[in-house]
Amino acid sequence: MRDRHGVTWGEELIPYVGEVATSAYLMNGHDYWAACFRQLGGARRDMDARMGELDLDRVVRDALGGDVPDNLAALRLTPEGVRLEARMLAVLDDTPLRTTLLLDSGTAEEVTVIVDGVAHVVPPGGAELVAITSASTVIAGERIDLSGLARRASAARVRLRAGFPCRWTVTGEGGQGWYPQGAVRAVDAHLRPYFHGDDLVVDVPAEPLTVSVTRGMEYGSATVEVAPSPGEELTVELTPERIHDAAARGWYGGDLHVHLNWMGDDPATPERAAAAQIGEDLHVLNLVAGNVAGERVYDRELLEEWVGRDLPWSDERHVARFGVEYRNDLLGHVSAFGLADVPARFHSGFGDSPDAHPNSAPLAELRGLGAITGYGHPFHTDLSETDPPERAVAAGRNCSAREIVVDAALGLIDSLDVLNHSSIQATAVVYRRLVGAGNRLAVTAGTDAVLSISRRGTASSPPGWERVYARVDGPLTAQSFAEAVRRGRTFATTGPWLELDVGGHQPGDTVQAAEGDTIVIAARTIGPEVEWLQLRTADGVLAEGGPGLLTAEIVVREPTYVVAVAGGGPHPRSLHPAGVYAHTSPVYIADHIARRADVEWCLRWLELLEPLLESDGKFSTAAQRAAHRDLHERARAVYEARLHAARRLPRGGA
Repeated sequence: MRDRHGVTWGEELIPYVGEVATSAYLMNGHDYWAACFRQLGGARRDMDARMGELDLDRVVRDALGGDVPDNLAALRLTPEGVRLEARMLAVLDDTPLRTTLLLDSGTAEEVTVIVDGVAHVVPPGGAELVAITSASTVIAGERIDLSGLARRASAARVRLRAGFPCRWTVTGEGGQGWYPQGAVRAVDAHLRPYFHGDDLVVDVPAEPLTVSVTRGMEYGSATVEVAPSPGEELTVELTPERIHDAAARGWYGGDLHVHLNWMGDDPATPERAAAAQIGEDLHVLNLVAGNVAGERVYDRELLEEWVGRDLPWSDERHVARFGVEYRNDLLGHVSAFGLADVPARFHSGFGDSPDAHPNSAPLAELRGLGAITGYGHPFHTDLSETDPPERAVAAGRNCSAREIVVDAALGLIDSLDVLNHSSIQATAVVYRRLVGAGNRLAVTAGTDAVLSISRRGTASSPPGWERVYARVDGPLTAQSFAEAVRRGRTFATTGPWLELDVGGHQPGDTVQAAEGDTIVIAARTIGPEVEWLQLRTADGVLAEGGPGLLTAEIVVREPTYVVAVAGGGPHPRSLHPAGVYAHTSPVYIADHIARRADVEWCLRWLELLEPLLESDGKFSTAAQRAAHRDLHERARAVYEARLHAARRLPRGGA
């Protein structure tokens, strides 16, 4: 499918499919969506209907804004003549460089460029992307000198040893990455090339190189500069230092939303997933089968073969399972971990298919199959603590978790990926509103990393760049990890270790307190990237300070909760574009938390769902629309009952 259709694998060109196609050629930081808007005009909600008009080659050209990344060369066709722009890359011996040539016309007439004997007619002001090598023949009125694409370097080798599987980065002049033979040429969100394994041999140029090694967020990194001689095989022994050991404390870190294959430039095998999980020392990996824009469900065959069983590389410290991402672009996307069998539903509302049922139906099915469920990449726009829910429920089909307020009230979800690749801030705000309105949900993390994509921001970063840590009773198994999440014994993080103690209790616990009781609270962080630390209750920030240890006391007046939140600015150890973040699940102080302000916020959210269904829902029968409305009314009744059932605490002895 990739060879026939390119990086979209033949999927319908809805917005995020177009994003994958364009970002295959772009470096991070380029606003390719701004380029889409310039070409199509209008709001993002119109993009679905108009993606068919989009000239992706022109989008790439416009988004680059004149820049030339290292995986692209540009042939500028101007009234004054033709010029080639490229970053010269090293090649070993006579190996030709494979790259893509952007034909970029700035003329008022069409221009014909002949590439390896094939004529490409570029319209006035147009663009076209053409695969070439440094040995290609390019003629645009005259033969184009391609010598600026590549320089020949003498070959050498480095052998990389850490003593256990790790993540390696080998770079040369200009940051050019070097990889073992056959390895995927992946880059992370910081554009660092990387690969996984131990005792690996890499063909490199005989010139100064930088070699770095790390192993996920529980380790630091080590770096060395080397300069092998021509023909030499130089052994580099380098081991990252451990920062903390979660498993030794009874905590295990997982990534609950990873795709093996979901379009992209390099279809991925289970062996690659194994190398990434072990190389990152990621305790739990949930590989999810899911669709993109139509009926096809990627990796469904692997799910059907392995559902309910650990994948073959699992051991006492690492568990890998196949799960599901159920997807609806109006109501939200849900991930499921710990399935005992294959579900009947995988998606709704794509192509000509209607939004035939609320997400509650597949959620109930997934729960019935033994899975824990949670909404992933929930919100894509910032949301402050005081914003009304309108910003989160804005119109348009964009996979925001619009139904979460409903499903939380009805007890159909276990968690929310507060740590995700989109807006952590907005998700954390919604999460705390939901908890304050009486819903018990665990904080989780799902990166949405895609192993078949090698160059697309966080999607091509390694699995586990964000993790949910769960406090597990006994040995690590899929069942024990799922149960810990179900009980809310979690925190999620981009890297820092975060502990919370509330009167001797940890996340997921309930403190049976009386009115007037004084409770001592402490939070602690480990990690060089942390800049600030907060203790929060249902009323907001209780205390804040720098990293390390933060303590406070609370005098109990009503049922509430306590969470710890840590963060900081951009840091090499954090691959989220917003920087460093960690958030615990709550410790509950008394049962039946239902703050009026939070319940009313959720009720306002429910009011916004009806006009959303009217403007963006797709229904083939009145019964389908009625099913959504009936579900919303059930949720409304739950929240209204909570408003009228405020619980008073017994009096204590403060």
